[in-house]
Amino acid sequence: MRGLFVTFEGIDRSGKTTQAGLLVEALRDEGVAVREPGGTELGERVRDLVKDAALDAGPRAEALLFAAARAQLVEAVIRPALERGGVVVSDRFLDSSLAYQGDARGLGVDEVERVNRFATGGLLPDLTFLLELDPAEAAQRAGMLDRFEDEGLALQRAVAEAYDRLADASPGRWRRLDAGRPAGDVHADVMVAVEAARAAARA
Repeated sequence: MRGLFVTFEGIDRSGKTTQAGLLVEALRDEGVAVREPGGTELGERVRDLVKDAALDAGPRAEALLFAAARAQLVEAVIRPALERGGVVVSDRFLDSSLAYQGDARGLGVDEVERVNRFATGGLLPDLTFLLELDPAEAAQRAGMLDRFEDEGLALQRAVAEAYDRLADASPGRWRRLDAGRPAGDVHADVMVAVEAARAAARA
């Protein structure tokens, strides 16, 4: 039986990494954790590039770097894990590129989606959690700044609006969660949705 592919999306500092980690921990041996960009040697090198605040990369180069890392991650890690029946939990995936580069950066969601459809071989998550948090509140959370966070609230607000449109366009896949609550409360909602998705897959 094919496994389940779960992704976490949202603006920077909305709690994606925390929630992905809690889910993988709860799934024990069934959970396979990946992050974007990253998860492979190529992906981790791309991560260093795109997170570098000193790097001057245009939106197209940025989108293609993410797509290249994603292609390797899908081929080397995600598809094999799904074929084994595992639950792949990804801290970001395709929708991040659609929100950041496609919408907020102005490249066009359809254009970025075409590039990523090729990169992933058409793979989409089965379930995507949108961690919703006001950008001003997210900015107050502790964490290291990177090139995206350095661009400030305007970018994060544009990204939040982009995610809102993406979730509205595919309501069957997305689950909206209030990320301003305690992490344990958010995790409880995640577990309910994941168990429901797994039950539906088995039916």
